[in-house]
Amino acid sequence: MAYRVMVHPSAGRVLDGLPKDRRRKVLEVLRRLAEDPFTPRPKVDIRKIKGPPGRRDVYRLRVGDYRVLYDVEKETVWVTDIFRRGRGYR
Repeated sequence: MAYRVMVHPSAGRVLDGLPKDRRRKVLEVLRRLAEDPFTPRPKVDIRKIKGPPGRRDVYRLRVGDYRVLYDVEKETVWVTDIFRRGRGYR
């Protein structure tokens, strides 16, 4: 089953502000995420993380020094945040 990847506007602004080579790498990994957003595999480092109570599961995707947070609703992957590793999780 193929998933549709949607990027929240605030995450899109962060993505647009990344250096060109980093942006290309993140977009490449997001395309791979559309194949299967749950299973870690080579070049797609996924981990389920603890989300806020009462919300659906949140996943972390590692892309070099950047982290992508997303959740899955039916056949749609919602990218909610992109940040540099040192910032930490809010």
